Amino acid sequence: MVHRDSFYINTQSGQNLVDITFQVGKVVNASKIRTGICHVNSGHSTSAIVVNEGEPSLMADFIRLLNSWVPQIGWGHGANAHAHLKSLIIGNSRTIPVLEGRLDLGTWQSIFFLEMDGPRRRQVTVTVIGD
Repeated sequence: MVHRDSFYINTQSGQNLVDITFQVGKVVNASKIRTGICHVNSGHSTSAIVVNEGEPSLMADFIRLLNSWVPQIGWGHGANAHAHLKSLIIGNSRTIPVLEGRLDLGTWQSIFFLEMDGPRRRQVTVTVIGD
């Protein structure tokens, strides 16, 4: 069985992490799939999907790390090249197991939409595949 749905988020700043675990979990619940996989995708080339702990200082460190890897200046593409390059490094999708009808995340794990060129209205698509 395959179930697909999407939702929108409004990001608040140029670079930030938005916890989307609840919205993704709602799609998984609506799918009625008990065992399978959940694929979370951002259709935007200046964003990414990550799974990690939602502790605020860790999230700030993650943004700081990305900015040290890919500074905002000196790229040929222009003003938002840094956002495209960060997305290229991190990736715009993640696949999470579904077990007993729920996301099978670790104790401290959450799913985050990583905005790198905001603020914007963004769409996230969730595809759940399984039995």
